[in-house]
Amino acid sequence: MALWVQETDVERLLAMDDVIAAVEQGFRWLGEGQAVNQPRTRAVTPQGVLHVMHAAVPPLGVAGVKAYATTPGGARFVALLYRLDDGELLLAAEADRLGQLRTGAASGVATKVLARPDAGALGVIGSGWQARTQVQAIARVRPIALVKVYSRTPEHREAFAAELVDALGVEAVAVERPQDAVADVDVIVTITSARDPVLHGAWLAPGVHINAAGANAATRAELDAEAVRRSQLIAVDALDQARVECGDLLAAERAGDPVWSRVVELGAIVAGRQPGRTSPEQITLFESQGIATEDVVALELLYRRAVAAGVGRELPTSGTATRARR
Repeated sequence: MALWVQETDVERLLAMDDVIAAVEQGFRWLGEGQAVNQPRTRAVTPQGVLHVMHAAVPPLGVAGVKAYATTPGGARFVALLYRLDDGELLLAAEADRLGQLRTGAASGVATKVLARPDAGALGVIGSGWQARTQVQAIARVRPIALVKVYSRTPEHREAFAAELVDALGVEAVAVERPQDAVADVDVIVTITSARDPVLHGAWLAPGVHINAAGANAATRAELDAEAVRRSQLIAVDALDQARVECGDLLAAERAGDPVWSRVVELGAIVAGRQPGRTSPEQITLFESQGIATEDVVALELLYRRAVAAGVGRELPTSGTATRARR
């Protein structure tokens, strides 16, 4: 019997520390060639877009797929987890909160391996749904004491800063300009829906680490070409997906930057097959597109937690595999 798990269950069952650990291990398996990730595909129509992404993680004995539809009315996410040895469906889950957690966790992993160990100040551009887990995850891997927040709407950034004070016990301030958010900080997050750059290279101090987590389409860019050019080490979650979706890097390439020569996969760094930061002054960049492996390792964790807690509704299935058909 498969389990059906809803958003409220995901919220109850998954803690950020555990998701960071799962996502870090997923990247390690990718870097070691032990997991298989497929880039996202999109069916684009005038009414809306269907996005599908999938991966297999043999060390966990599972494979999974996440699909979500985005329309003018919003987005809806669902994910399926299968057991590899017999193809049995183990879990069907609503996956919006899961996606928020794993996206934050990916930035946490990148910050853990790329930011300076003493990084204590964080600048955030964006204050929406995904921004919360970005700050939460980064604060779990670095001693963050100050968060500076910018977003276009003053009420939103002020409310977000106040929320961070209550939730994390850090000093958090709302600022009036994006360049104020990234001045004198050690780590930067861009987590916006902007189509044009919100972070400029002229604002970057030596030694900063950037998590660019908002844009996952070739037509969108959060960083200008100078910010990309000044990043001496660029990590991506999956190179094949980044070459299709990463608007920041594609725009820099069009501007004449031989950007792909210094791009490495985050999994290779986590696995110790590529070096990470090599000096305190180096500017590092993680371009987060969001990959299915992150979803699958989080789904497997969710499944184990749901079984242990007796959470979820059982879905009847036939219980037997059918012959493969064309």
